[in-house]
Order: sequence, then structure tokens, then C-alpha cells
Amino acid sequence: MPQTRITKAVIPAAGLGTRFLPATKAMPKEMLPMVDAPAIQYVVAEASRAGLNNVLVITGRTKRALEDHFDRVPSLEAALERKGDEKKLAAIQESSNLGDIHYVRQGDPKGLGRAVLCAQRHVGDEPFAVLLGDDLIDERDELLAEMIRVQQATGGSVVALMEVPREAISAYGSADVTAVEGESFVQVHGLVEKPAPEDAPSNLAIIGRYVLHPAVFDVLHETGPGRGGEIQLTDALQTLAARDGEGGGVYGVVFRGRRYDTGDKLSYLKAVVTLACGREDLGPQFRPWLEEFAAGL
Repeated sequence: MPQTRITKAVIPAAGLGTRFLPATKAMPKEMLPMVDAPAIQYVVAEASRAGLNNVLVITGRTKRALEDHFDRVPSLEAALERKGDEKKLAAIQESSNLGDIHYVRQGDPKGLGRAVLCAQRHVGDEPFAVLLGDDLIDERDELLAEMIRVQQATGGSVVALMEVPREAISAYGSADVTAVEGESFVQVHGLVEKPAPEDAPSNLAIIGRYVLHPAVFDVLHETGPGRGGEIQLTDALQTLAARDGEGGGVYGVVFRGRRYDTGDKLSYLKAVVTLACGREDLGPQFRPWLEEFAAGL
């Protein structure tokens, strides 16, 4: 039976962003700039490149700036057009042309599983992608397209995995996997949320990209609070991994490309510097200054 073409992406953005206070007291964490574009724009652009042009952002109170960013500002566009500043005009129009973007409020943040449930009415009975804003994938590396291919081939759900040092696995979910003969992806048999290094089934960490079968919604409705008193998507995927038939099975794509973590202040700073160094308009001047600055410390 042919699989339904995947066109919808869900981006959870209802978190409080407490790691970045006081900057996030009045500004959504997702709007923190990655050089000159907010983090969430990188995520929406990634979805668009993979053909996911129907985007649902799960928001909360104080997140209105997200909607404003992806909306048009005719007065600003007209001012830039009068000045003949075509470069800046194109830059602000880019965010308005990434796709059809919708919004729904989550209310109280109660875990990633709860955020995904908020998307059920919008997604319907179709496979869909979930992209977390803390993980930015370099535009030169394809991940979502490969995950979509695996979902279409298997009919199950797909998670993105990345090798991390064993001692760092407690910051992630860890996957128990086996190879699939003749394929580049793996089958996931178990998932453990933030295990101690000695209890982790592998050093393969789940990063913030998922392509899910809609069967996940029924499982989430039956999933009680897990770690931290929240509804964990990992728990629902654990159930699906053990299930046969329609929507059963969980598979993993091991990503070995460039990923930028923006989940805390230190990793955010590293991500901004890395992106700036790689920019053609900034890198040639920024890299020598950075080397000189570091040498003087």
C-alpha cells in the first residue's frame, strides 16, 4: 500500500526558556538570534527544504513574536524598496515565504508528548515530522529527506540518532538498535530517556528530529506522565517499537553531519560562532579576529 506523502511539520515552541533568563523573560527563546536570523527560522527553512511546507508551531503565552516574525510587514518592505535596499528586502521576505505556517497554543508545558498531541487535529491521519528548535541542522547536510524516505519505506516512525561520548548520554535519550540488512538505517528496539552512562543501551543519542506515524497520537493519549512528571514522546515511541502491524516499528537514521546545539548558553555561543565563521560575508574577517582574540587569553 503506497504511503501518504509527508507535507506537515510540527515545531514545539511552548517552553519557558528558563536557561536563558533574563533574556527570555519577554522574548521567546526561539527568537534568540543565530547571527542575524532567529533560531526558529533555521528550523522552518529546514522543513521547507525537505518539502514540508505546512508547518504548525506549538506556542504558549508570550510567544507572539514568533507569529510576527513570519508575517509580512508591508511598511518595512515599502521603506526598504524606496531606499533600493534589495538585499535587506529579500532577507525579510524570506521568512514570510517559507511555507504555510499555523499556530496553536499548548497552555501549560507538560512535555514533548503533550506538545505533539496538540498537533493531532491539524495533522489528522497522516505521517508528519517533528522538529525541535534546540537542534539546528546545517543546510549543507540532509537529514529530514532521508528520514522521510525511511518512513515511507517502513511505514513506521523514525528518529534521528547521533553518536555522542558515553559520558554525555545522560543528557539525551538513548536507543537500543540493530542493523537492518541491506539498509543504511537501523531498527530501534528500545529507548531510555536520559539514562546514567552505565545504564545506557548505546551511545546513540536521540536528537531533535522525528518523522512519526499518526498511530503515535493514540499511544500518547494512553501514556501517563513519565520522567519529570511530563508526557514523554520517548515513552510512546517505546510502545510503538514493540508493536507490529499498522504504524508499528521504530527506525533510526544515524546522522553524521553538522548539528548546532542551542539548548544552553555555552552551546548557543558555540553555535553562533561556528555559523559566523562559516559565513562568506563574515567569516574572512571574523576568523582572524577570533584567532587573535583567543591567542591573547
